Amino acid sequence: MELTRRSVLSAAAGTGAASLVAGCLSDPPGFGSDPEGGYAAFYALWDWAEQVSGDEMSFENPVDVGEMGHGWEPSASLPADVAQSAAFIYLDTPEFSWAQDLARELETDHEDVALIDVMEGLEPQLLVMDEDDGADREADPESAFDPEHLTVDDFDVYDTRSGERIMYWHDGHWHGGVPSIEVDSSVTVEPVVIDESDRVLPLDDDSAFELDAVVADGAQEGIVDIEASDGRITFSGTNKGLTRIYYRVLHDGSVIWDTSNDLASVEVVAELEATDRPSFYDPHVWVDPVLAEQMVETIADGLSEVDPDNEGTYRENAEDYQSRVADVHDQFKALETEATRDVALFIGHDSFGYIDARYDFDIHTSVGISADADETGADVAELVELIETHDIETVLYDPFETPNPDTDVPDAVEVILESSEATNYEPLTPVEGTTPEWNDAGYGWVEQMEQVNLPSLRKALGVKQ
Repeated sequence: MELTRRSVLSAAAGTGAASLVAGCLSDPPGFGSDPEGGYAAFYALWDWAEQVSGDEMSFENPVDVGEMGHGWEPSASLPADVAQSAAFIYLDTPEFSWAQDLARELETDHEDVALIDVMEGLEPQLLVMDEDDGADREADPESAFDPEHLTVDDFDVYDTRSGERIMYWHDGHWHGGVPSIEVDSSVTVEPVVIDESDRVLPLDDDSAFELDAVVADGAQEGIVDIEASDGRITFSGTNKGLTRIYYRVLHDGSVIWDTSNDLASVEVVAELEATDRPSFYDPHVWVDPVLAEQMVETIADGLSEVDPDNEGTYRENAEDYQSRVADVHDQFKALETEATRDVALFIGHDSFGYIDARYDFDIHTSVGISADADETGADVAELVELIETHDIETVLYDPFETPNPDTDVPDAVEVILESSEATNYEPLTPVEGTTPEWNDAGYGWVEQMEQVNLPSLRKALGVKQ
């Protein structure tokens, strides 16, 4: 197969956390990657790529069996491996910031690697999340804070031009990012730091607390100048490129807290590109069968650009697979009419918003979209009350939020079963990964939906057996 490899779908202008070291793609060593193969950022995308490519190309999934793609970080060797491949399939969203940043590095240094963003074209169908839940909050008196025992629960960052929240840090991860900056232009942001008691830290020039941002060790220098003043931070673009930064809270000149464990990215560009993608949206698009069909089509488009000689094969494979995905959609529609209740209770981070929006039932969870979010005591009490209200017998859980997904369940499941009238639990997979058992059985996206999710939802929603 003779490939005409090039960048197919360019990355949109989002930013996010990253652990990749700037410049790591230069002169990649020979890791033995298939020059006619590619990489997909996590399990669902890998499965779809394999279905579409068939025998013409092979794809690698870097996320190990038993792990989920959300919140995953790559090995040091992965960027060089991907740089030697034909295509990289990913989601251009801060929830997968490592893939987002890797795509930018590839676009700059390895234009022969095709970048296929499967979120391309989905903008009108993305579920927009709340962007602005604290911009007008005023700081509490300085005397209320003990700098030696400061615990930051939330770190929100607002764009001073629009007043909108553009990024936030929670549970150790960034969501959103600093907007791209044109060379010789600047962006000023105003962070809001909230402690464990839901109090806002004073950060103006009259306070003993200060805030700044610095370029991370090992990241590219000379990309941005950073200036902090009166609780605001200005990023000025000096040269095209991508660098990593982190924020610091200081008290009397000493650093007492920072975000160095989860770096944010800042990109400086020659000219800004227009994008219709909202700042905050639910990234779990791959769980929706209707959107999945569109994303499979995007993969077929991308591979056809990479390898036009086999376009007919890619189109035919995509069409065959899309019919299987459409059948999953039909089974969800049937579930709507068969269900005797319209609420299911899910223990895990909120991965199924698109299912809720698509079908006439609610998969209720008490935590947000962060993969690191855990239920509090108040959350458990709310879920127990929901069980009583809807006479729920079966609760659902995410198998990837346990150390051993084939055998273990989250601790919150046991607590809820002990505290309520619910008697059963079943797995509900966001298809971000695969367990050892499912891997041995050859389960892909369709099989996880048909053999795991639909049977579990039938039990949880009271479908008569």
